[in-house]
Amino acid sequence: MLKSQQLPSTNNTILTDDEIVDLASRILFRRLKREGKINSPLATVDFLKLKLGNYEREVFSIIYLSNNNEIIEYKELFFGTINSASVYPREVVKDVLRVNAASVILAHNHPSGNVEVSRADKLITGKLIKALSLIDVEVLDHLIIGNSYASFAELNLLTQLKQEVECLDVIELHS
Repeated sequence: MLKSQQLPSTNNTILTDDEIVDLASRILFRRLKREGKINSPLATVDFLKLKLGNYEREVFSIIYLSNNNEIIEYKELFFGTINSASVYPREVVKDVLRVNAASVILAHNHPSGNVEVSRADKLITGKLIKALSLIDVEVLDHLIIGNSYASFAELNLLTQLKQEVECLDVIELHS
């Protein structure tokens, strides 16, 4: 986390840097919810940068969405080390069912700042696409947050992974 420096506020309350970042992320989340739907990928990225950008270890999170892409909940689900986080598809499925989500946006940070998509990032995204497709939940994107961001949807990786999962399903049926 950031080293907290104290800043004076207008009502004699002193807020730390971390408290200001937390307040800003809550305001952005309220705005996203007030707008109802996730209409702006950049607003989502801004929110995730505030939530995940200051961690010194990898954190995997999910934005749960309704049928109309309305935000149900944001949750930080898995906490890892400086360069990896273990993500368990079973736990993701349990949590998706808990909130009755129709779709999700996956996200995690790279504390190094480098947002290059790794082989491990692709593998876990493919596993989650497969696991969630079994319960009719769509993965809309997987965002990696660092000095900038990477979007699986924008990079066309999401479509590619979904096609690979569909091919594997067909192969399994014919085996």
